[in-house]
Amino acid sequence: MKAAIAEAKKGLKQGGIPIGSVLVKNGGIVGRGHNQRVQKNNPVLHAEVDCLQNAGRLGSYNGCVLYSTLMPCFFCSGAIVQFGIKKVVAGESKNFKGAKKFLHAHGVKVIDLDLEECKAMMTSFIKKNPKLWKEDIGEL
Repeated sequence: MKAAIAEAKKGLKQGGIPIGSVLVKNGGIVGRGHNQRVQKNNPVLHAEVDCLQNAGRLGSYNGCVLYSTLMPCFFCSGAIVQFGIKKVVAGESKNFKGAKKFLHAHGVKVIDLDLEECKAMMTSFIKKNPKLWKEDIGEL
């Protein structure tokens, strides 16, 4: 999760939304990414999607664990299910409930760490950028 938090902070420094993600396979990080919707003017470049793209073709995602600083949304959860990733570890879900029930319904084990660092980073961002946050979660 430390690497995912570092990705979130990287995105924030770039003027983006502070959400980070890493993909782990066989105990090692094979992909990392952060939300780049603002930086690249790309509405679908969520942290988890950026992470999967940066991981490249793995052939099989069997045994992979996806770490994200925020509970994945339905869009990203669809990718998780599509590629057969069976475990997701989220930093928090207080600021955004995400698609935890959807993931569970599709056989994905979800662990919510409820980390204060992740919650504080998102709470601060949302307070300073409410319009951008609502755009990111599709509530504008």
